[in-house]
Amino acid sequence: MGMGLCHTLELPVKLQYDYPLYLAVQHSLYWMFGTVGAVTEVVAILAAGVLSFLVRKRRPAFRWTVAGTILLATALAVWFARVAPMNTHMAQWTPGAPPPDWMQVRAQWEYGHVMHFALQLLGLSLLMFSVLLETPSVSDQPGDRGSGPTRAFQESA
Repeated sequence: MGMGLCHTLELPVKLQYDYPLYLAVQHSLYWMFGTVGAVTEVVAILAAGVLSFLVRKRRPAFRWTVAGTILLATALAVWFARVAPMNTHMAQWTPGAPPPDWMQVRAQWEYGHVMHFALQLLGLSLLMFSVLLETPSVSDQPGDRGSGPTRAFQESA
């Protein structure tokens, strides 16, 4: 998700770049994103899938976990549909006169990353919610005086 956040945060400035600067950035800055990003994203989806399997008998956590997993997979599908074709297109760009459609390609690439990140963020949020849903509160644990800083303070007093 970190790489999607990077792209999203860069968007306002990159939309102001002229063609030569945008081309230089695209052809130099992101070469590790494809290899590292591909591995981490697939591993994250597989891990969420394994988690879904492990909690399959625990309702409602299972539903939220599956929903989060589906959103992570959907984010990758959006990347393949919106961003990957533009990567192929931009790989052919050369210095000099910009292609006539460069602004449309740039917009699809940039906003495709925003869509990708938003789906990842929502998917991670649902996965976290599924965990919090089953986390017992302090009042659910008999004899427990709580945890964290308040408990530490009570014990030191």
